[in-house]
Order: sequence, then structure tokens, then C-alpha cells
Amino acid sequence: MARAKFKKGEQRKFLTAVLKKLNCPSLRALNQFGFEISYSTLKNYYSEWRTIPQELFANLCYLSKTDPNSVDYQILEENWGQKEGGRANKKCERKRLNT
Repeated sequence: MARAKFKKGEQRKFLTAVLKKLNCPSLRALNQFGFEISYSTLKNYYSEWRTIPQELFANLCYLSKTDPNSVDYQILEENWGQKEGGRANKKCERKRLNT
């Protein structure tokens, strides 16, 4: 699943703007629009611990009538985390082999 990655602090701003445009008092209220996302996952998106899936990003833009081109983000490949973990693992292996 591709993900939308924002600069630091921008993901929270995006979600706050969406909540204001949809007239939602809280993150929990987003589920009234048909999203089946747990509250803890929404909090992780809001606190920027996790990146937002591209499909959810597109749905939020559509519902809030936000132009996706006006938002500064980039799309990450589906295997982005796997590649990062593989690179980190290779570095650890090199350190072990050199000692």
C-alpha cells in the first residue's frame, strides 16, 4: 500500500484542516463518514507516528474538497519500509563482520 509522506508537522496540519472543513469536533468523529479506522490508528496519523495511506489521503481530500496538488507531500512506494530496514540491516552486518 502506497503512503503519503508529509514534511514534519505538515501531516498534523493537513488532518486539522480536514477536520475543520468537515466540521468534525475530534478525530473520532471521522468514522461517521464511513471510515473504519480505529481511534488509535487515527491518533498515530495525527501525531505523525505513521504515514497516511494514499487511499485514505485521497478520500480525505475528496470529502473535504481539498485539492491534493495544493498539499505538499510525496508518495512512498509500497516497499519503502522494507528497503529502509534492509539498508539498516546491511550496515549492522558490515559492522559485525569488521569487528
